[in-house]
Amino acid sequence: MVRDTGFPAADAENDFSRMRRQAELSRLVQWMRRQPADVNEILPFDEVVAALGRTGETRLGLQQVEVRSIVGSVDRTKDFDRNFRPTSSHVRTRWERLATAQRRGESMPPVELYRIGSMHFVIDGHHRVSIAIARHQPVIDAYVTEIHTRISPDGINAPSDLVLKDHRRLFLSRVPLSDEQADAVRLTDPPRYAQLAEAVEAWGFRLTQEIGEFLPRPEVARRWFGEEFLPVVRMARRAGIRPEVTSDAELYLRLAGERYRLFRRHIWDDAVFAQLSDAARRYRR
Repeated sequence: MVRDTGFPAADAENDFSRMRRQAELSRLVQWMRRQPADVNEILPFDEVVAALGRTGETRLGLQQVEVRSIVGSVDRTKDFDRNFRPTSSHVRTRWERLATAQRRGESMPPVELYRIGSMHFVIDGHHRVSIAIARHQPVIDAYVTEIHTRISPDGINAPSDLVLKDHRRLFLSRVPLSDEQADAVRLTDPPRYAQLAEAVEAWGFRLTQEIGEFLPRPEVARRWFGEEFLPVVRMARRAGIRPEVTSDAELYLRLAGERYRLFRRHIWDDAVFAQLSDAARRYRR
């Protein structure tokens, strides 16, 4: 903990210099550990909203917000890193002026934030947030507007995570599962969501041909989940088919692809699973 000198301007200058050193040290550690290039990047609001799908907003008014929950920005993504440390000396003059005024006891207006899930994004007040972090303030006054999105923002830790979210949003627009069903259908490889959507749509087309009736997307999604996805996953488990996959959705895709490669038809029965099980054992050897 750095001790204050009692001189507001000097202490503000020291705070800024310390934040800049921390930013550079963090960047160096990231490089030495070969971490992803975006691990320290501030989250861009527009890209997050585009990936999640904006459905509406609610003004929440003046609140106290935990400073550590502020991880993104509307338009200042180049001036600060993920922890709102200045990335250059470009913002030094304004930063130190505001920090000096705050140390002299001058009141600061609340910042303005967007909220998405548990994350907050700065509309106005980037320097004030950075100063609050430098002074180890746990909370900050803010006018908050909550953004509602099509899919959950959980799991977003860096800009690179938005690719997976974007593919998942597109998948759920094509296969509109209920929230509970959607939670059970997850993939870690973004393009696999497109493959799964195509598989579901193909299954829905075969179903409509079989019953001679048009089915809307929500009905196809509901019936695919209950009549195709869950039974296949359960049958695979009973048959002892456990390839190295990250989720039930990946298991389903692997089995569906292997089934068609072996049989050239879209059925599931004991004979199919027996051969799939044999193929899985041969693959593991």
